[in-house]
Amino acid sequence: MSRKKATRQRRIIDALSTQPTLRVGDLAERLDVSTETVRRDLDELTRQGHISRTYGGAVRRLSLEPGLNERHALLVPQREAIARLAVPLLAEAKHIMLGSGATTVHVARRIAFQMNNVTVLTHSFGVATVLSLNPTITVLMAPGVYDAREGAMHGAQTLRFLEGYRADWAILGASGLKEDGASDALIEAAEVYAAMNRRAARTMVVADSSKFDQTFPAIYATWESIDALVTETAPRGTLAQAIANAGTSVNAETTETAPAAASGGPLSTSASQTSASA
Repeated sequence: MSRKKATRQRRIIDALSTQPTLRVGDLAERLDVSTETVRRDLDELTRQGHISRTYGGAVRRLSLEPGLNERHALLVPQREAIARLAVPLLAEAKHIMLGSGATTVHVARRIAFQMNNVTVLTHSFGVATVLSLNPTITVLMAPGVYDAREGAMHGAQTLRFLEGYRADWAILGASGLKEDGASDALIEAAEVYAAMNRRAARTMVVADSSKFDQTFPAIYATWESIDALVTETAPRGTLAQAIANAGTSVNAETTETAPAAASGGPLSTSASQTSASA
């Protein structure tokens, strides 16, 4: 393989590590080559197992899902915007469950600086470390099998531990958001998120717009069981309609139609919801 071709294919793989889906035309423009050249590269990378080919483009394989350390360097302004919108919704909360992930670490940092005298249960070492900056916050760390790539605990022991607690809010990240709900690339993480969703009076999904219309194998919550989506740009089309039909509120920094904000509140088994669409 020529050095030029190898460099081009490496750029395709690198691009898919930050954008889960890419079109042939976009890649051709980015790489300054013909669409036929891009198609040949995509076919070759698919045969090698690096990517998955789609009609008109390519998607990253699950193995290309960036690890936590990589994700921390991506989409920082979007994650900051999401955290800024998320924390005010927790104003009345006293007990919070916080899942793992790059976006939830940003939320945890905001909680540490803006909230006092709350208890947070998490399976993420990154979340626990950030929260420890505030001595008034009680952090409960779930036990389990440690996943070094994600910096989090998973497994049967983690799930049993969660069943012993309730929370006012669960705050969860996602790898993908589709009409049928929120999903994650890691089945073990999705199991933890599903347990947190069950044990919380209300559930908030925090995810940037790159997750919209992305499909991953482990669906951990349908929109009917999610009270609020917090994102930097409101979804559109069929995804927005599915969210609105479920009665899930959308809290976004940028939206064509301003959504109603979800209200924080005390522990309740029947959380009120405000639907919104973009």
